[in-house]
Amino acid sequence: MTLSILRTLAVLMLSVALVACGTSTSQSVRSGTSKAVTATDELGEPDTRADSGAYTGTSEYRVGPQDLLEISVFQVNDLNRTVRVNSNGQISLPLIGVVQAGGNTVPELEALIAEKLSADYLQAPQVSVFVKEFTSQRVTLEGAIAKPGIYPITGRTSLLQALAMGGGPSELANLQGVVVFRVVDGKKMAAVFDLKQIRAGDAVDPQIYGDDIVVIDQSGAKTGLRRVLETIPVFNLFRVY
Repeated sequence: MTLSILRTLAVLMLSVALVACGTSTSQSVRSGTSKAVTATDELGEPDTRADSGAYTGTSEYRVGPQDLLEISVFQVNDLNRTVRVNSNGQISLPLIGVVQAGGNTVPELEALIAEKLSADYLQAPQVSVFVKEFTSQRVTLEGAIAKPGIYPITGRTSLLQALAMGGGPSELANLQGVVVFRVVDGKKMAAVFDLKQIRAGDAVDPQIYGDDIVVIDQSGAKTGLRRVLETIPVFNLFRVY
């Protein structure tokens, strides 16, 4: 009976120790002192960021080249147009001509068009802009994922959100071997992330940008991705590969 009580006490003490450890880890993550946490916004933004409409990290989508826009002016049907943004981020509209749409959020573009129309043609025009096709900001998902492919990014998107668009990791996925490839300052960079740590809150969920390539390693398989995993031993840090 005494032995049984001692075993029970030992289990309880071990449980308390584990909880304390977990609490300490969570506190270190929040304070930024944990080695598992890296502020990815300090690692440099990708080269795809440009005035022509690349992603700038705000909460709203920014119009970019090849996006298809539906523009309407309230009670002025003759000015309604469906236009595609050209490679320079520009569109052409009746009366006001060329407008720099790229790099603007939808509200910003609506205000810009309204300002140009009110300058010489209309009084307090009400302009609406709807993005029919998101084509400028895309992320590529490959490897051990349910639905590999190229997906549009329509706003600030984290790694977990991007993977969810592809149906999430497959059953054969190595959750500790998720690699994000990115071009920064003309150099090909790669960073390895651990989905288990991210889901547990022990590592930040990094931001994904347009033209990023996310590859999930397959458990037990000898793939070319293993070379990258072996050369980048530290999680969350972008390094040249």
